[in-house]
Amino acid sequence: MIEVVNLSKHYGDKKAVDGISFKAESGEILGFLGPNGAGKSTTMNILTGYISSTDGKALIDGIDILEDPIKAKAKIGYLPELPPLYMDMTVKEYLNFIYDLKKCKLPRNTHLQDICKLVKIDNVYKRIIKNLSKGYKQRVGLAQALVGNPPVLILDEPTVGLDPNQIIEIRSLIKKLGKNHTVILSSHILSEVQAVCDRIVVINQGKIVADDTANNLSQSLSNDHRLLVRIDGPKDEVLKLIKTIPGVETVIVNTEIEKGVWEYRIEAGEGNDIRRELFKRLAQRNWYLLSSKSTELSLEDIFLKLTMGEELSKKDKETLKKSKKGDNK
Repeated sequence: MIEVVNLSKHYGDKKAVDGISFKAESGEILGFLGPNGAGKSTTMNILTGYISSTDGKALIDGIDILEDPIKAKAKIGYLPELPPLYMDMTVKEYLNFIYDLKKCKLPRNTHLQDICKLVKIDNVYKRIIKNLSKGYKQRVGLAQALVGNPPVLILDEPTVGLDPNQIIEIRSLIKKLGKNHTVILSSHILSEVQAVCDRIVVINQGKIVADDTANNLSQSLSNDHRLLVRIDGPKDEVLKLIKTIPGVETVIVNTEIEKGVWEYRIEAGEGNDIRRELFKRLAQRNWYLLSSKSTELSLEDIFLKLTMGEELSKKDKETLKKSKKGDNK
């Protein structure tokens, strides 16, 4: 649905975007991450037709955004970080204005009412936008992106400035929209990206440095595949039991956390998830698993490792290279 091919943008000698390529398929929510100055906003501005590229192509449902911008833009719903609202209009007036601006052909009243119900602004439909809360203004901005039912949604920081309850509601809405739309989501809130997105593209210094699921990136960039577990049970017997679980390579007893509760560091072979079998065997013996923590990298760790100049190992680079090739076929 969205395809970027060898896309570049130069400002004089500076390469803001340097020959990047990626795809977002229909029904996929793609997280687009990068530090300030990485080329993330430039790429999104090219995708929406706001600026032109120097080289390469940006295709929306097979349509080149530069060669046929009107047809390509008709397939895009865009929510910038600051929603393009007219504060002195009511929500009703504004959405009708957007309807006319987009030359929408869907039944006006039914279409706008359906959008308002979807983003939960039907209760403020006749209120003036400037009198709405930040959360409702963000919802109105999302509503304008949905007018015309475009197959592609590009959302730039959709939850910025919202309270925790509003953030949860917008995340749930984005997940729902992802079932029928292709969504590109840009956000600095990494937990949000991890909770919502099917796949993640990380851009740094104008180049794509990762393109995969958060789980795959974590496994490929982590130096080990260990679990730290705390178990209430006889130490020697627990140790013996863990060693018999298929896939376990080493087990080390760390310290006694409290009376009868010991912490074990378990290292499993690559691709082996032993958690369910561990829980099952402990439960059969009435030994209690009090906590379990993976030592694989979080999305925040991944982001820092990829963008803060931390040197990747040769193995990491090869893994990421293979991952990007597989996703961009």
